[in-house]
Amino acid sequence: MSQNLLKVSPIGESRDKEILKTASTYVFSEKNGIELLAHIFAPVGPLVPNRPAIAFFHGGFWDSPMVTQFVPHCHHFASRGAVSIAFEYRVASRHQTGPIEAIDDSQTALLWLYENAELLGIDPENITVSGAAGGAFLCLLLAMLKDKQFTTAIRPKALVLFSALLNTTPKGQLSDRFPNTKEAKALSPNGLVRRKLPPMLFMHGKADRVTPFEEASSFCRRMKWRGNRCQLLDFNVAEHSFFNFNVSHANFEMTIAAADRFLVEHGVLKDDLSEAVG
Repeated sequence: MSQNLLKVSPIGESRDKEILKTASTYVFSEKNGIELLAHIFAPVGPLVPNRPAIAFFHGGFWDSPMVTQFVPHCHHFASRGAVSIAFEYRVASRHQTGPIEAIDDSQTALLWLYENAELLGIDPENITVSGAAGGAFLCLLLAMLKDKQFTTAIRPKALVLFSALLNTTPKGQLSDRFPNTKEAKALSPNGLVRRKLPPMLFMHGKADRVTPFEEASSFCRRMKWRGNRCQLLDFNVAEHSFFNFNVSHANFEMTIAAADRFLVEHGVLKDDLSEAVG
């Protein structure tokens, strides 16, 4: 068993503890005295091998810890037969860090899932990553970075992205959070589009004033031009946080249904619920 799989109690404020009380929580990374946790929501019933896994990385632009953001999504996909994980990563308000550390933590998280796939009952070749805003940026780099920029050759099978941050060049957003302009440009997803990338689903509000919808539209066109599978769902009069459970229950239901259909279409989930929870 991995040393990092020692089980620990859920942490955080009382609200977060309550929201995370049904999760099994593990240390997946310990760096410079900082422990990062993976909160795992497994399907009900006995452990079954080779289930799909869906890893969630919260938004907040690498500033604030928001690990509970995707707990409602974890509950849904656990009910659909997938092991669902809400990952922590280092953030500025708690660790005085930026996007580079968050990228490193997301790579560690994906490697941890792969290395502990048998113990967790997941299929290491069927790991989807999902995130919002800065968390979506992390997901994109897990799929798009070249091997020399990555600690492992593991790549996600599919991506589900909400209000994704796509342009970190000086003409885009948040380039000042990077060590320098050159690094911000080199890590900008809009400059990393190439062939043979995993299928991606983008869900984006057309009134998003933080991560502009036009950038998502342009990104998907370029993805398709290179032969990749990329789907963009737009939401009229919807702003940056439109998809969150505590912002709009209607949008939450629509986006989670769309994500479910997308994952069925790409072989991540089974279409028949009775088979999925088998």
